[in-house]
Amino acid sequence: METNPDDVLGWRAAPVLDPLRGDEPFTGAHSPADPFTVLDFWRYAMPDLRTNTTRGLLAEFLVHRAMGARVRNVEWESFDVLTDDSLRVEVKASAYVQAWDQRGPSPIRFTRLRGRTWTPRGGDAAEPTYNADVYVFALHTAPDHAGYDPLEVSQWSFYVMPGPQVEALAQDSLGLATLRRLAGTPVAFEALAARVRSLDPRRPPDAPQAAPVPAARVAVTLI
Repeated sequence: METNPDDVLGWRAAPVLDPLRGDEPFTGAHSPADPFTVLDFWRYAMPDLRTNTTRGLLAEFLVHRAMGARVRNVEWESFDVLTDDSLRVEVKASAYVQAWDQRGPSPIRFTRLRGRTWTPRGGDAAEPTYNADVYVFALHTAPDHAGYDPLEVSQWSFYVMPGPQVEALAQDSLGLATLRRLAGTPVAFEALAARVRSLDPRRPPDAPQAAPVPAARVAVTLI
């Protein structure tokens, strides 16, 4: 029998699993009269797309779809979206409206621009770094609770900056006024891929811009 080198070194490689569909049932802990599935868990875990944690995942999902990426990053990766040609994209999200009562719109600030990388075998890096080729700052623009529709993609605006420009700022966060001054006019979902590609720092300055991968059609379901 062939020996796995990882086992000799004391490491066990995690298997790659197929994405869940949602109809898989939980087993062993409930009666046949009260079944529950992965979809029931998703509804429990993410019932409201306006919450801060879920809004961030939704923004990552939209950028992932816009860029035509095929594989979702593992959650401990140091950036959020990896395109098919290995462009690393970091996604930051913010919104004027929250899932709680407010006196007025929230101030817009995008935080955690740099962080310590982590790997299962190497642990945490010694110092925080900027870890993406391109940064996408996703702003949900609904001004009040009544107009907030988490399924309406046109309510998002996307500001884009190349990674070296973000790194040169040597800051951990950016306010909206600074972002507008540095990134210029935001783009809608349909134009996001082209803007990201135009700011890819890996391209030689005189190279023609590659045709963007068509954005996948977005179907966001509120579970």
